[in-house]
Amino acid sequence: MLLCLADSLSAQTVYDEISKDPHLSANNYCVYPDNDNHQYTPAPQGKVPFYISHYGRHGSRYLSRQNAYSIPLGIMAKGDSLGKLTPLGKDVLRQLRIAHEDVQGRFGELTALGSVQHRHIIRRMMEHYPEVFEGKANVDVRSTTKIRCILSMGAAVQQMVALNPKLRIRMDASKHDMWYMNYQDKQLRDSMMTNAARQAYIEFTQKREHNERLMGSLFNDTAYVRQYVDDRALNYYLFKVASIQQNTHLCDSLHLLDIFTLEELYHIWQKENAWWYITYGPSLLNGGKEPYTQRNLLQRIIEEADSCITLPKPGVTLRYGHDTMVLPLTCLLNLNGYGFQTMDLEEVEKNGWIAYRAFPMAANLQFIFYRKNPFDKDVIFKVLLNEEEATLPLESSNAPYYRWSDFKNYYLKKLEDYEKSR
Repeated sequence: MLLCLADSLSAQTVYDEISKDPHLSANNYCVYPDNDNHQYTPAPQGKVPFYISHYGRHGSRYLSRQNAYSIPLGIMAKGDSLGKLTPLGKDVLRQLRIAHEDVQGRFGELTALGSVQHRHIIRRMMEHYPEVFEGKANVDVRSTTKIRCILSMGAAVQQMVALNPKLRIRMDASKHDMWYMNYQDKQLRDSMMTNAARQAYIEFTQKREHNERLMGSLFNDTAYVRQYVDDRALNYYLFKVASIQQNTHLCDSLHLLDIFTLEELYHIWQKENAWWYITYGPSLLNGGKEPYTQRNLLQRIIEEADSCITLPKPGVTLRYGHDTMVLPLTCLLNLNGYGFQTMDLEEVEKNGWIAYRAFPMAANLQFIFYRKNPFDKDVIFKVLLNEEEATLPLESSNAPYYRWSDFKNYYLKKLEDYEKSR
């Protein structure tokens, strides 16, 4: 009975959070939780920060594909031409036209808010760890070749230069680094949706597929909807357009999220969360190996850190990429329990696997390294997930601080075991 009560309370957490902020239903489209109120655990006595290794997602962006706008716009415009829209339906069509016009020529591009997010993240990093950035510190900054990632990198660099023009900054965005910055493992990608995973996902989503109320609020003819409207597609794309607006300058003028009830938003979130768990998380429905798509990135982080900590003043390594790197890397590290594995999709949310907490727009992982002086071999570090201290599956008497040697040994063996099992 106690276990059932605990599950019930856990399951209500997301519902309650979405009830307070409906934008959280957007999962990977959520705006970054940008605030200056982070509280950090003091480092062990004598240890000071000396190196930072980082991987971050690009900032807020527009939707990447034309059909996310054209499909719902086409369905609603046809209904309007036949006199089938309610007054709410007509207003939704109006808002869709505004959103569609705004995104022209900018599909997938960074918004103004995306640049602000990365300036703020870097500012806080420099404020919290000034020792790492002082004087002529070296900063190696790399990005994937996507424009939104390059502009995110540029925003961060602008902020660094504004706060310390003496920094020695090296920037790069090249296919040369894509083998770890944005690695796509075809074998793992092709095995995401096994028959078992697909069937489990269908059964999970069917329980949460309720479109009748929304269709009835948009159209005045139920027979027309049954015969001519793909209600699943319309619901799906209306939500995509609605949820992305929090990242654009239209966030205060378009209110498409309001057409959904709280229960509908929660169910949409559940379906999306389960999809991310299967495709980029550690789901046992497809073998639980998807997070290993980021084995090259983890290997690179370890190797570069090992090289940098031998230097008297190593500086900072910044990398700018994508949500499809941040989420599986978080799972591969089992940060905050994101390595949780199950075949039962009903257990995912109950066990705290909540995607929007891991990879909103501008999501980032920061490895902050500490030592007493350049001769101190007992290097420790902590990991920040979106600037919040995170836990690792390692023993430590000073958590969230861990010995670098323990981390390296544990994860190199994990990577080695995976390679042997392939």
